Amino acid sequence: MPHPSSWFASPDDAVARLGERGYLADPATATTAYLAGALEKPLLVEGPAGVGKTELAKAVARATGADLVRLQCYEGLDEARALYEWNYKKQLLRIQATGEQSWEETHDDIFTEEFLLTRPLLTAIRREQPTVLLVDEVDKTDVEVEGLLLEVLSDFQVTIPELGTVAAVRRPYVVLTSNATRELSEAVKRRCLYLHLEYPDAAREREIVTSQVPDLDQRVAEQLVATIGRLRDLELKKAPSIAESVDWARTLVALEIGELDEKAIADTLGVVLKHASDQDKAVRELRLRS
Repeated sequence: MPHPSSWFASPDDAVARLGERGYLADPATATTAYLAGALEKPLLVEGPAGVGKTELAKAVARATGADLVRLQCYEGLDEARALYEWNYKKQLLRIQATGEQSWEETHDDIFTEEFLLTRPLLTAIRREQPTVLLVDEVDKTDVEVEGLLLEVLSDFQVTIPELGTVAAVRRPYVVLTSNATRELSEAVKRRCLYLHLEYPDAAREREIVTSQVPDLDQRVAEQLVATIGRLRDLELKKAPSIAESVDWARTLVALEIGELDEKAIADTLGVVLKHASDQDKAVRELRLRS
């Protein structure tokens, strides 16, 4: 197993190295990111969409030089898509080519590495290089998939009936994200460190935006962050994410907008609000003029 220092040496080291890769981590996030590597425990990150949960996993990979393996969760995800499956077409061709060979010989021939299709969970476990395993939006899966995750994340090994047990040579750094659309099982939570992310306060969001878009005028940055805060206070279908704040900043720079007045907001609202009903509500509530 890798020594913890192969991830982060300390919470301060996590702040510095994540910051170098464009992710401004607060003390709680940096401490939890450090501990996930030091204790070799999966990290469960919950919070609303767009607060930087997925980006944290990507930033850890960038900061540590690890490869990122991502399992995007969705309703109906099964073991074949998450763990492994056999290449049935290739197996059938081999069976047809063996002719008179006995079934025992054929069985041993077709259930080998050559015919194994590894999916993200098994791929991450088998890798010898430093790996960040991102299990994204785990709350969208069925309860059965949680059982599979428990098996994998408890011992970091997988049993393939035809091949035997595959154990991790080097444990991956595991990040599970959840938008909390449903409650995850206590069994999953027990095995994880927990981090809840919310939208940053105005000062931190301004820091994030200006670090990503250094050409943005400071006054416009303050106006942008204040407007984003007002939009998030509305009951919208989809509140603006941090990434959309950054996109809006880039838009304002590209359009050479030096004053984020009502008309400028109305003209560029589509960058941050992606539903017509949300745009209508924003125009009405913020009393924008086009």
